[in-house]
Amino acid sequence: MADKYLKQVAGVRTEVEATSVSTGVSEAGDIVALDANGKLDTTLMPTGIGADTASILASENLAAGDFINIWDDASTTKVRKANAGAIGTRAHGFVLSAVTSGQNALVYFEGNNNQVSGQTGGTNLFLSAATSGEATVTAPSGSADIVQALGVAISATSINVEIGDPIVLA
Repeated sequence: MADKYLKQVAGVRTEVEATSVSTGVSEAGDIVALDANGKLDTTLMPTGIGADTASILASENLAAGDFINIWDDASTTKVRKANAGAIGTRAHGFVLSAVTSGQNALVYFEGNNNQVSGQTGGTNLFLSAATSGEATVTAPSGSADIVQALGVAISATSINVEIGDPIVLA
């Protein structure tokens, strides 16, 4: 059952369904409803409030929780798995949903990556050189590896992401 309210429409009291997702000005003046998770949809938030995200074309399959690299492919911006073992593939953000190559990925630039597993709360995490798209507790140490802080684990399944500037080892 949807949340409804009474609204004056052309002088007549009319039952109207509350808005849970906004498509723009056509919903101006509507009353807002929470989504199935009890949260406000980001489309209902003003610009600058809510998750810092961008929708970018994936150039490879991405798993939920992967840390990603944004790159230019013949003047087309794309995302791929970040990897500390390859110069030019630093982490810029992460994805919370799996994405197939050729589809748009919703990239998060900071916040809670709650699509990971095997983490230890309180542990500082770095971009992995061994496994593309993943975090590791041990900073890479090989020649030309990228050392890049990704954030801190806050539980076994969650990382508070605050991506640091990369340092390339000599």
